[in-house]
Amino acid sequence: GGHRRVLRGTTPAQGRRLVTVSTEPLDERAAAIGRAGAAEAAAAGNLDDLAEVERKYLGKRSELLEVREAIKTAPAEERKAIGRAFADAQAEVKAAVEERRDALIVDAAGASSGPALDLTLGGRGYRRGHLHVVSQVWRELEDIFVGLGYQVFSGPEVEDDWHNFEALNFPIGHPARAMQDTLYVKLGEPEQVMLRTHTSPVQIRLMETLPLPIYAVIPGRTFRRDTPDARHSPVFHQIEALVVDRGITMGDLMGTIETFIHAVFGDEVRTRFLPSFFPFTEPSAELSFSCPFCTGGCRVCSHTGWIELGGCGVVDPNVFTAVGIDPEEYSGFAFGFGIDRIALMRHEIDNIQAMLWENDVRFLRQF
Repeated sequence: GGHRRVLRGTTPAQGRRLVTVSTEPLDERAAAIGRAGAAEAAAAGNLDDLAEVERKYLGKRSELLEVREAIKTAPAEERKAIGRAFADAQAEVKAAVEERRDALIVDAAGASSGPALDLTLGGRGYRRGHLHVVSQVWRELEDIFVGLGYQVFSGPEVEDDWHNFEALNFPIGHPARAMQDTLYVKLGEPEQVMLRTHTSPVQIRLMETLPLPIYAVIPGRTFRRDTPDARHSPVFHQIEALVVDRGITMGDLMGTIETFIHAVFGDEVRTRFLPSFFPFTEPSAELSFSCPFCTGGCRVCSHTGWIELGGCGVVDPNVFTAVGIDPEEYSGFAFGFGIDRIALMRHEIDNIQAMLWENDVRFLRQF
């Protein structure tokens, strides 16, 4: 309850950044900001004043958003309460702004010399929307990698067998192909065109066309023949990273992933690499990280204390050979994670259908 927050300001005379520290609990601070914002919105005398209140309390530089950013560094046991307080405060300010805006519009229409407002027309104007929770996480992950010096790339969602399988060291008849549950498209020869089963085909396209070295991050939508349930979806989102340069090692891979995990879940989270197999990397590993919500037992980590996130490894020499890169001169690493899974864990959502398929605005407004 005593987690501290940092507020920044500027002195008019010197233009320097000042830092002040408050020991007020973040959940109480969020509630206080919500009450203050709602009160100022209710007291706004005109639409311009109301717009200023909205910028002050809901804008990109608002104190309320500082509270949200501070959640990342708050103790694990306090995050849920702080997040709930932030959501409640934000909803309180938004509701007060919308209510006051409607009242001001009615007042302005009644005071004008033109025709009176026809209330039978219905409607309450346009409500401000926001990005879907998956899109929010997608953009945050992109920002992390851009900050590390990576470039963001995308590729086609309908792929050919060469880019989706063969160039990635999945020869015809390879058992790993069956694990992909491929959705084929009736174009050309049978089983030669498909909805991509992962974002890895973009890696092949980049290595075929870009000059070396390559530092790329590849987010996108992928497709597999999964039956929809609380944990699975036939359409899901992945983010992959590819590095190709001289002297790249497994140590570079582990350091990059650890930096990424800490940026998303906090510095106290630990990473774990277990040996695994993927056709396009050798050696390969499954990445897990310590549960940021408990110390060894909660429903998010299935009471194990660890959460599996995805696969990683050093690029297999056969992949380099397929795209014309000399594996004796260059090396690299690649890793991929599910964006949906990160969103589920970040917000402790236990049903992927509620988030991705039902689009219930009562649920989505929480994020």
